Amino acid sequence: MEKIQQYLEHTLLSPTAGYGDYDRLVAEARQYAFLGVCVPPYWVKKVKRDLRDTAIQVVTVIGFPLGYQRTETKLDEVKYALRDGADELDVVLNLSAVKSGAWDWVKIELVRLAESIHQAEKIFKLILETAYLNDDELQRLCEMCGAYGVDYAKTSTGFALKGAEIECVRKMRSWLPAHVGIKASGGIRTFTQAKAFIEAGAERIGTSSGVAIVEESLKQTNT
Repeated sequence: MEKIQQYLEHTLLSPTAGYGDYDRLVAEARQYAFLGVCVPPYWVKKVKRDLRDTAIQVVTVIGFPLGYQRTETKLDEVKYALRDGADELDVVLNLSAVKSGAWDWVKIELVRLAESIHQAEKIFKLILETAYLNDDELQRLCEMCGAYGVDYAKTSTGFALKGAEIECVRKMRSWLPAHVGIKASGGIRTFTQAKAFIEAGAERIGTSSGVAIVEESLKQTNT
């Protein structure tokens, strides 16, 4: 396995985090060479500026955390996030549409989002919020991710009843085409957990415990 930090998106989405917290996030991202940092749209411009001389990706969230905004609202969020310098956009699925059986609506939203994000040559991740999906819904959404331009299927916002689960990631990997990656997020706090999710098929790990995970990996390497 590559160094664990090359899988990690160091995440800070707390509604009460302030300047000092984001300065710390940037400093930690530099120190540990994380793949990326995931921050709210409000903080994209600052964090992008602070990391401009690095290869660290700036990730932000769209339609967060519930996903039931109108498509046009999400597209406006995408526009401003791209303007501010976001490299990757994690968009929350419209679960309400899924539960209503409005699959054509879901398809149209994914196509419009993929077009907007890919025109800017950026990465589109779809947050499925797997805690609320049954297997039939999850399988259908995985197939739609492959068909309609999603680059990564992401398990969770971290705000639902539960986050990422190993067996769910295994199912996702079996149902997703090879060109669609998986981002596991929600409740991943240790190196052992992160490693298990990667072995199950995840290419990205979203976590607010990035420093602890790297430190744990270094201890295991040195023993």
